[in-house]
Amino acid sequence: MTPKDINPTSEIAGSRIVLSRREALLKLLRVAGAGAGAAGASIWLSHHSSRPETALAITAKRAHTVASEPSLPDMTVIHGEDPASLARQAIEELGGMRRFISRGDVVLVKPNIGWDRTPEQAANTNPEVVAEIIRQSMGAGAKRIIVTDVSCNDPRRCFQRSGIAEAAQRAGAEVILPDASKFKQVDIQGEMLREWPVFETFLNVDKVINVPIAKHHALTGTTLGMKNWYGILGGPRNQLHQKIHESLVDLADFMRPTLTIMDCYRILLRNGPTGGNLEDVALKKTVVASTDPVAIDTYVAKAFWNLEVQALPYLTLAASRGLGSYEFEKLRVQFKSLA
Repeated sequence: MTPKDINPTSEIAGSRIVLSRREALLKLLRVAGAGAGAAGASIWLSHHSSRPETALAITAKRAHTVASEPSLPDMTVIHGEDPASLARQAIEELGGMRRFISRGDVVLVKPNIGWDRTPEQAANTNPEVVAEIIRQSMGAGAKRIIVTDVSCNDPRRCFQRSGIAEAAQRAGAEVILPDASKFKQVDIQGEMLREWPVFETFLNVDKVINVPIAKHHALTGTTLGMKNWYGILGGPRNQLHQKIHESLVDLADFMRPTLTIMDCYRILLRNGPTGGNLEDVALKKTVVASTDPVAIDTYVAKAFWNLEVQALPYLTLAASRGLGSYEFEKLRVQFKSLA
């Protein structure tokens, strides 16, 4: 079966069954994830050892978004063999990197580099996806490209063992490890999350590209795009788990990305977010990209874990704050297979 074979109306055992637009979208992704598909189909559908510096006068929310383009997709789902090609095609389908990056921009690429794991263990973002985003940003005229994250395990080991440090440097980015002296106390202006130490590198850039990996999380069911913003914080982040959905939305409201590119090449199905066992990893060979951070999290959670919006309260909270839409079936979604 190819994406073109999927029709909202199907005949099963003599009964006429009508698929909703949402079901058709999910079926397309599952067909692609199984390796089938034609050339393409398009459907428009904290604490560190010392206290951070005194609170900054920075209290404004960090919005790095770009204008909507009604003629372009809101989200694109790309399936194929090569992670770099998937990332490149995902960006191209959304209008190309020049839509998002202007000449002279300082760009921060934010992967998940939280864990002392190899790429095959699917706890960190695929380094090939990160490297291609850097190359695309350079081609769009970025003056400086930074790759960083606030790791959970030892940062030097995480950056090295994930393969991201080497891949990013070869692609031309500056890799910055978190430094305890470089956190600034900032008013997040959240409903739950207020003053908190933020890694200052995130406060001094023009554009931010969020590059999470799709994986299981013991508390939230999944850790996707919005959960990746925990990686801008210092301090006792485990305390935020007491109201994890509210803190996720506060962070997403504070740090609104230019673009979210979700690494679903390998996903961690169980025992996340740390993983470690290769039996918990599924090879999906997919990259999903979107200008809507709520829609992309909703879509991936449903497509790979069959989680509905009701199971992920942060999605409805984020939508209520105007951060995006969890009704991805109402958005313009484009699918393409490079296989």
